[in-house]
Amino acid sequence: MAYQLKDLQYQKAAIDPKKMLENLKKDLKIRPSVGIWYFTPGGGRFHDRFVKEASIPERLKMAEDLAKIGVTGIEAHYPDEVNEDNLHLYQQLEKNAGIKLIGVPFSHFFHARFEFGSLSNPDPAVRKVAKDIAVKGLQLVQAAGAGAAISWPGMDGYRYIHGKPYMQMWDWFESSMAEALDEVPGVRVAIEPKGYEPAPNNIYRTTAEGVLACQRIEAKLKNPKNVELLKKGMTLMGLNPEIGHVKMSFEMLPAAYAMCMMEGRLAHTHWNSQPDGNYDQDNNVGMVNFPETEALLYTLWAHGYDEYFGIDINPENMPVQKAVEINVKAIQKLKERVARLPHEKILACHLDPANHRGELEEILIQNW
Repeated sequence: MAYQLKDLQYQKAAIDPKKMLENLKKDLKIRPSVGIWYFTPGGGRFHDRFVKEASIPERLKMAEDLAKIGVTGIEAHYPDEVNEDNLHLYQQLEKNAGIKLIGVPFSHFFHARFEFGSLSNPDPAVRKVAKDIAVKGLQLVQAAGAGAAISWPGMDGYRYIHGKPYMQMWDWFESSMAEALDEVPGVRVAIEPKGYEPAPNNIYRTTAEGVLACQRIEAKLKNPKNVELLKKGMTLMGLNPEIGHVKMSFEMLPAAYAMCMMEGRLAHTHWNSQPDGNYDQDNNVGMVNFPETEALLYTLWAHGYDEYFGIDINPENMPVQKAVEINVKAIQKLKERVARLPHEKILACHLDPANHRGELEEILIQNW
């Protein structure tokens, strides 16, 4: 299937509360995707793996069964999990089970060569390796007709703060990304911000920093095709906020995701659960901070979100099929709960709070 850059400008329309109500009267499509990296989770810093490792073909065979519970998308890192040599296996998965390769994160963090970062590495030779991965990853997204590449710069950032050349760090990363985009024009990249881990301080700690990075990268684009797309209002740099990463930085979920949509940049979402701060836990959806997760789904629905719901978990203690089933059920349950709410009354509480004192609390209590 040929690659098509999806127009995300629809997301901006819900700046009008009337549009929010219109969206809430429509059905919210829940299209779950899964990440092949957690099908057989590896060990952690303090313990060995709990399950036997499986090859990529074995994991793709496991994925076929997930179609029964509604999974329609799969994500895999380039080049470690998906590449030119095994892309046909993912295409076969789509033929067999209707599960399409929809997201391709760059492998910019695991290998020792990225000890001091990838696209922001002080060594130009390492930056070139990272850029080459980005270019080839974008080409694979194009060849596969996937939705977007994903950039989680896990090792880019810093440990100590005194004298850090922050602007140089950002410029190295963003210039390299822009060059990669210009080599493969018309393909979208979604940045996934995170406060920390594995870098002690990641290069883009918050959603707002990710938004600013997107703006700066697009400003550097020179390829005529990219420039023309930007003139039409298309976004080539989007975001893929993950619930766990957003909460690690003490952000409010619905506000962070709405910020991305206000700019037409919410290219994808990753779902799990996480307490504020703490290490990156990748708990099952809704198991921690259920009310805020429900508020997030409410906001996405009201703002017309029409992309995938990427389940990004770490099922160390249960079979991956069971874990994915639990998470799909959790998202569907959130949808059912939100559907029961009196949206007009709730919106009135926000738009005219002086005349609706205590009513929002009553509504929410009644719907516990």
